[in-house]
Amino acid sequence: MLASKIFVPFIKDNPSEAEVVSHQLLLRAGMIRKVASGIYNWLPLGFKTLKLVEEIVREEISKTGAHEIFMPMVQPKDLWVDSKRWDKFGPELLRFKDRHERDFCLGPTHEEIITDLIRNNLNSYKELPLTLFQIQTKFRDEIRPRYGIMRGREFLMKDAYSFHIDSESLNITYLSMREAYKSIFNRLGLEYKIVKADSGAIGGEISEEFHVLADSGEDTLAFSDESEIAINAELLISAGEDINSLSGKSFPNSNEIIRLAKGIEVGHIFQLGDVYSTAMNATVIDEKGDRQILQMGCYGIGVSRIVAAAIEQNHDDKGIIWPKNIAPIQISILPIFKEQNDNALLFAKELYLKLNQQGLRVMLDDRQERFGKKITESELIGCPYAVVIGKNYTDNQTVEVISRTADKSEIKASEVETFLTRAFQ
Repeated sequence: MLASKIFVPFIKDNPSEAEVVSHQLLLRAGMIRKVASGIYNWLPLGFKTLKLVEEIVREEISKTGAHEIFMPMVQPKDLWVDSKRWDKFGPELLRFKDRHERDFCLGPTHEEIITDLIRNNLNSYKELPLTLFQIQTKFRDEIRPRYGIMRGREFLMKDAYSFHIDSESLNITYLSMREAYKSIFNRLGLEYKIVKADSGAIGGEISEEFHVLADSGEDTLAFSDESEIAINAELLISAGEDINSLSGKSFPNSNEIIRLAKGIEVGHIFQLGDVYSTAMNATVIDEKGDRQILQMGCYGIGVSRIVAAAIEQNHDDKGIIWPKNIAPIQISILPIFKEQNDNALLFAKELYLKLNQQGLRVMLDDRQERFGKKITESELIGCPYAVVIGKNYTDNQTVEVISRTADKSEIKASEVETFLTRAFQ
């Protein structure tokens, strides 16, 4: 892409309404804009990162054998009455009537829709196990939307649902999905913990949360450096006890030492059991010819929340530091415009084309702007690498490559394409 042709409305200073770093930087870098409380437009660069996260999620979930579908955001009251959640879910469920005075809601989750789909279209145990997923907009009418896309009312989520004849089959899929989530966060380049959790409004007996570690996280996590042990610290303290007092102590029934860190919940996996299938009478015929209640699993990832969490974990005073797999622009090419640098500009255009052909996400900053503005904005939007092409190219055929997280390097112009291509392998 050319910098002169893309819509990136930068903001110089932190907006007053932005309380956390991710909200500040997404606004300043021209990646989102507010429409209403908790509702945002995604602009080109922000939307690119959102789609990159979405595709990583889609690829890894598909590897488990899950099939992608798409369910409606608007859901009828009848199904929520069937599951006994119409009143239980509370005011976060945005209810409304259509022109015929029929009751509907905007889906905050899709257990009702998917269970209804399966109970009406799946008959035999031979069709199990089955896992279906979607990546779709959700709406929860938060009482106090805050932190930008971190806790908005409208958000993008991947939700998967599995169906089984027994708990043993459910557990196999649950563990497979758990591994898929680990692969997702590893590919995203994020530091995370898997935390024992409460099932909350979704229901079920066994559940775990995936938390991205960040100082701005709302939850305090107790974890061990020696194993995968991690738990919400609130579950370990007694009434009136300070969470910080846990640090340095041992976990219950373990000699492993407790470390504390803040976390942002970005994923949650559940073994629902028969909570919804019993309430909604979702059954199949088993091998004996009898009707049997289905066992269910539910697996969610906050796709749009991951974008914010990645920034909360990866930033500095200059701006965003994107992990390279989700950077909307991986390389910014910054030619310095001067009359004697016609050859430098020609090389910049050639390098831009070659890197694009390698499948890299590249921006050529073709604007007639001073270098200071170009590099400042490149750092703000989080480009992993910037390539400065100017006097050094004219004088000795070298360019300056600036890593967003490391030092500058002088590299021969003839070698820079190979250097950058290898950096993203």
